[in-house]
Amino acid sequence: MTAVPRPLTHARRHVLVTGLAATAALAASAVPSAAAGRRAARTGSGSARTAASGSARTAGTAKAHAALPTARLPRPTGPFDVGSTTFHLVDRTRTDPWAPESSPYRELMVSVRYPAAPGGHEPRVPQMSAAAAAHFGGPEGAAALNLGMAPGTADWGATLSHARRDAPVHPRARRLPVVLYSPGLGDPRTWNTALVDDLASRGYAVVTIDHTYEATEVEFPGGRLATMRIFDGAPPTDPDAVSALLRKVVAVRVADTRFVLDRLPGLNRTRFEDVLDLRRVGMFGHSAGGFTAAQAMHDDRRIRAGVNMDGQMDYVGGELPDGTRLSTVALEGLERPLLLMGTEGGGSGDYRQQPSWAAFWRNTPGWKANVTLTGSRHASYTDAQVLLPQLARQGAEPGGGLTAAVGTVRPDRAAASARTYVTSFFGRWLRGHDDHLLDGPSVRFPEMVFTR
Repeated sequence: MTAVPRPLTHARRHVLVTGLAATAALAASAVPSAAAGRRAARTGSGSARTAASGSARTAGTAKAHAALPTARLPRPTGPFDVGSTTFHLVDRTRTDPWAPESSPYRELMVSVRYPAAPGGHEPRVPQMSAAAAAHFGGPEGAAALNLGMAPGTADWGATLSHARRDAPVHPRARRLPVVLYSPGLGDPRTWNTALVDDLASRGYAVVTIDHTYEATEVEFPGGRLATMRIFDGAPPTDPDAVSALLRKVVAVRVADTRFVLDRLPGLNRTRFEDVLDLRRVGMFGHSAGGFTAAQAMHDDRRIRAGVNMDGQMDYVGGELPDGTRLSTVALEGLERPLLLMGTEGGGSGDYRQQPSWAAFWRNTPGWKANVTLTGSRHASYTDAQVLLPQLARQGAEPGGGLTAAVGTVRPDRAAASARTYVTSFFGRWLRGHDDHLLDGPSVRFPEMVFTR
């Protein structure tokens, strides 16, 4: 990877820069292999070189004619079946900021997961559609860029969710709290399906948002595939240009979120018979999506509570000694509750290790908490944590190694921890049901380190 004039630390790389640096590596020269291996899971640099190498392409082509490794998502733990409905939304007030010449209006794909009536025969929804899965697993997809998976080494389209397509809403569903989800930079809205399905099974309506032209792929009705276009030519390397790009990324994401909030009342009436309680709205996200959740909360009071899963709240630049530029949510804080969920990857964990999280902590008068998953890495709060170990056992291992991608935490414990803490948080702040899990350390989850 071509060096940025002022080197980026792990802390600078691990959130918004994760997807940016990974994509930049496709067009840049290699860094020393030892350093690249250490950065592979966080920045995608090792994965991008693997994706670009001829040997990886050859291996992927050879395996394309054989049965590829597949993986399964864990079953939801709540009492309800899960339904899924997908919507194509068009914002006619905005020209698409990433592709104005080809998309006069901003178009989004969103899915809503919800408690479904039992016993239906609707087909289970795949985690990703066939076309999206093929691109996700290709040389320009998030599997290579963000995870270090060589192209063509896994059948991503074979993984099914536990949701039934367009199933009727459960007859006992009344006034469902609504939770929005925003994925990491480059990732599709489907890359936290296990957690999303679990929340829906526990009585939430979960709205997942694809950020078009920023995700490596978004499939629209009719099979049209919109791929990543956040760069105008080569990815930037100048710190100011990188900072400007990341500011735009977050601004577009927040605008996407607010547009979806605007459209939810109409969808509630026409599809969900007004069972969605739009007075009780929360949001969570991973990496850049965690930043998006926090910033959207700051900018829009309709979001009452949020979870930031390993997402810094700053931009690359030079305003603080370590080179951060703080967002308004970090500078001004929140009066509404936000849960910070860190990992043991570089530059994460305890809020005091991250300048943007530390600033947010100082400036926030509202409720806040910080937990860190022991043995985890940046991708541990996504479906990577449960899928990659299964694929690795079949010979499809990330280029930087499985530990670099998802750490040493047991996949089942990671999934249980994420599910339980996110559900506990939204139960407390959207439902008024406090199980006191977030009061301090828990003997049930010793792998979750609680920081006051």
